[in-house]
Amino acid sequence: MLKTTLSEPRERSWFDVREVGRVRSIRELIVKVAGLPSCMNGQMVEFADGARGMVMGFTEEHVLVLLFGNKARVRAGDEVYSRGQPFAIPAGEAFIGRVVSSMGEPIDGQGPIAAQAANPIFREAPGVMERVPVREPLETGIRIIDASFPIAKGQRQLIIGDQMTGKTTLTTDTILNQRDTSVVCIYCAIGQSQSSFHKVLRLLREREAMRYTIVVGGIASSPLGEQFLAPYAACALGEYFASQGRHVFIAFDDLSKHAWVYRQLSLLLERFPGREAYPGDIFYIHSQLLERAGKFLPELGGGTMTFFPIVATIQGDITGYIQTNLISITDGQLYLNTALFQRGFKPAIDFGLSVSRIGNRVQCAAMKELSGKLRLEYLQYQELLRMTTMKADLSGDAETRLRRGELITQLFTQPKAQPSPLVEQVVFLYAVRGGLLDQLPQLWQRFKREILGWLKLKYPELLRDIHERQTLLPKMRQTLDEALTAYLHEAEPAT
Repeated sequence: MLKTTLSEPRERSWFDVREVGRVRSIRELIVKVAGLPSCMNGQMVEFADGARGMVMGFTEEHVLVLLFGNKARVRAGDEVYSRGQPFAIPAGEAFIGRVVSSMGEPIDGQGPIAAQAANPIFREAPGVMERVPVREPLETGIRIIDASFPIAKGQRQLIIGDQMTGKTTLTTDTILNQRDTSVVCIYCAIGQSQSSFHKVLRLLREREAMRYTIVVGGIASSPLGEQFLAPYAACALGEYFASQGRHVFIAFDDLSKHAWVYRQLSLLLERFPGREAYPGDIFYIHSQLLERAGKFLPELGGGTMTFFPIVATIQGDITGYIQTNLISITDGQLYLNTALFQRGFKPAIDFGLSVSRIGNRVQCAAMKELSGKLRLEYLQYQELLRMTTMKADLSGDAETRLRRGELITQLFTQPKAQPSPLVEQVVFLYAVRGGLLDQLPQLWQRFKREILGWLKLKYPELLRDIHERQTLLPKMRQTLDEALTAYLHEAEPAT
């Protein structure tokens, strides 16, 4: 039935038209409601006590509503109101630097947030004609990624691997590297423990990354419904900035737990389980989220949305149901190998199973030139290493290739929370490609620690030219050769 209420504010009167139903039963967080004949899936409803809910499905007699709030306050017979509005959360510039729930409410104890808009949580992804090709690089500061698996603004790059292999570290390092850029970062925690969540939050605050970051917390202690909504809420917040022409980076940590949450909700909704007990629409649940990434037309704001979804594997099995679904949706994957991690190769990215389908077309000219054959050389080094493990006598060519492979390994090894700027990466790659350290491998660790500071002190114009031009002109190459030779001449006697 329709219920009309009349309110009389000071300046003018207005009508509030609401459709009214009644609660029939409650099972955990799923409320069966009679009435509401005009409601639609994903629509917001309100209960008599002020709690909100979202329409999740229908039966022949009832509307199935997911309740957000205390279920003890909702009883059979209570009224439920629908205004025909989609489920939306507040958004705006004031959200930057804050920690919010999946409902857009602050949970950091810093007071209310002034919203400038209300964005729907569920929205149809822009079509092909509303997008433009991705051409701008998103520099992660992680040398192995920027050199071998370059990421474009607007790309969806899956992070996949076992527990405790550094998946979250890849996303937090990428956020830290956006410090001096115009990228708005959003970190979305889904089903995390409170200790893990606060560890990430503490890192972002200590490194002053909250100046350009929003944290959405759907941690394990949150209600099940809020954990389900967390990635969609993060996406809705990001769409506000993309519509303003901004670049947005969102990390979903992680979608394995999101799939578990949706499986529980589906069982409560009495939907038939399928493969691995997941419901049949689990692919759609993730695809409707990840398809919202991209670079959009100027008419839509001209911004970009870059996604790093994380998914966990068990004992390295990437053929699981959720894992294969996400691999097919995204534009590439970075596979983190447990054996590499245990050997100390960090980030533990497996070259054989990792790929970026965007390719090196988004790299700057200097990076494209210097990193062109790097991946092939490293794979050849790994193969040669396996073949020569039991052999004592090696040819001179094999020894040279092994030394070069060891340098590349050292180049790719990088401590966490220490992103490498583009200029530093170019210098490292140039030194490797030029063979300057082939005969002095013992200097490599010292070289990585000192060279950028040394160049800032003695060759600041060179670094400025590399940063501005992002290419290596003949004169810049000559100056770089002189600088590296001078550094090695100073450093060699100390060894």
